[in-house]
Amino acid sequence: MKKNFTISWTVGANDGPVLLREFLKKKRISKAALTDIKFNGGALYVNGKEESVRKQLAASDIVTVIFPPETVSTHMEGIPMALDILFEDEHFLAVNKPPGIPTIPSRYQQNGSLAQGVLHYYECNGIEATFHAVNRLDRDTSGVVLIAKHRFAHSLLSQQQTAGNYHRKYAAIAEGEIVSPLTIDAPIGRNTDSIIERKVCEDGQHAVTHVTPLKKLSAIEGTLIKLNLETGRTHQIRVHLSYIGHPLAGDDLYGGSKDYMKRQALHSSEAAFYHPFLEKEIIVKAELPEDMMKWID
Repeated sequence: MKKNFTISWTVGANDGPVLLREFLKKKRISKAALTDIKFNGGALYVNGKEESVRKQLAASDIVTVIFPPETVSTHMEGIPMALDILFEDEHFLAVNKPPGIPTIPSRYQQNGSLAQGVLHYYECNGIEATFHAVNRLDRDTSGVVLIAKHRFAHSLLSQQQTAGNYHRKYAAIAEGEIVSPLTIDAPIGRNTDSIIERKVCEDGQHAVTHVTPLKKLSAIEGTLIKLNLETGRTHQIRVHLSYIGHPLAGDDLYGGSKDYMKRQALHSSEAAFYHPFLEKEIIVKAELPEDMMKWID
């Protein structure tokens, strides 16, 4: 028997009278979520009695939402994998993804994805959840991946992303010397000659990257840099750095050399988000991987 995620609130003195529908809207439960609850095994209770969204609420009423059970995708099976867990509670899991594995299976790599490793971890620990990635990383990018353990948590973090309140920082090794901080404001779109590659183009999507140099790396004629993103376009960092003539070390798709790095030298070093259930900010950090550290040391 699958366990349903359940959450309760007490109607405050200044909240009522109000319809249950409106109360739940203020709690950021969307119309789509309400439809899912109604038709897929969830329920709404007020003071222990099942009610519809038209129920009138008064102060001190206890509202309980039972979400539908999570259903693991039938096309994806768990695979044993050592996970570097950075943060975990009943709502979220954050892991440090190593380079060389995709976040989810793709047509190029059907097995060995982080998603399959997480599903195996869930199975071994009795966690009844499917894989809800809040953010994804390219196969060869390492670092923090945040995963929601249930649909509501994923919905709330997706709303934070849309509002620009889910913040990520990256560390990278760029070729050449970057002397001072700079901002790259250049739109990114698809390269029509490739199904993978992106490029800076006038009709692309708005994209802004802030670059801060941290250390000159004389051994490889590069610069260790910190990056903050205002937007989250596909391959944004890789495209923007190539655009200014400082491609990532190892990123041969965008002009980088593989002389020192066998993959793009890009690492998601930090993720910060407002935890909607603990009601506080959570900051998750991942140390640089060995293949980047050896050039910095």
